[in-house]
Amino acid sequence: MPKNPKEEAAAPVADASSDSADKGGKKERPAKGKDGHDAPKGKGKGKTAPAPGEKKGGKPIPDNPNFRYIVRLGGADLDGRRSTALALTGVRGVGLRIAEAACHLSHVDPNEMIGNLPEATVDGIETTLNQLPQNVPAWMINHPREYALGETLHYIGPDLETGRRDDINLMKMIRSYRGVRHERGQKVRGQRTRSNGRTGMAAGVIKKTAREAAAGKAKEESGGGGAAPAAAPAATPAAAPAKGGAAAPAKGAAPAKPAAAPAKGAPAKKE
Repeated sequence: MPKNPKEEAAAPVADASSDSADKGGKKERPAKGKDGHDAPKGKGKGKTAPAPGEKKGGKPIPDNPNFRYIVRLGGADLDGRRSTALALTGVRGVGLRIAEAACHLSHVDPNEMIGNLPEATVDGIETTLNQLPQNVPAWMINHPREYALGETLHYIGPDLETGRRDDINLMKMIRSYRGVRHERGQKVRGQRTRSNGRTGMAAGVIKKTAREAAAGKAKEESGGGGAAPAAAPAATPAAAPAKGGAAAPAKGAAPAKPAAAPAKGAPAKKE
């Protein structure tokens, strides 16, 4: 049955209109983030996953089966995941400059994790640290003058604290200025102690009370005590007694009392 020519003409027109609407219309995009805004980078779900050889905290995960997480060197426990130069600074008496020099003298890469080093290499680094006075300049040594042995030494680990204590005891024993300052707990290297380094009692309160006490004492001395009283006039000398008579009483003096009569029955006193 043939189709109606009107319907056939209307069909291509509808197809053309639908195609133009698809081409000209805008596609709706899904909203990103809160309230349709783009999510900020580096926050929330935008964070990048850690690398396969790296831990979440930032330190790499070693793949060496003989890796040591704790390395014992110079009396200290070192983190095996740190680089050799930085890990050596955990030893007392070893700074970054000494650590880099020790790595160079031991032919060890300072950027290599110390946990990857074999035990023999770690022992070699410790031996190098003990022999530093022979391999580095004197200004890098922490104990250039040893009074007892007359040698140049570099103390590391527990030996550093022992040597420091011995030096302080020696200064105290010979009664040097630095030794006396150590005994008193005061500053040793010539610092000012007017406002800093006060030890012992609270100086502010004592200073105020001392000022008040001194002011009260000065007030008593100035107002309370006047001039000293004049000395009493000397007593007038008694008049010389008349010849063969009793001495005349002094002017203004009370008359002398008569002698007591002898008791009854008592023998008279012979003159």
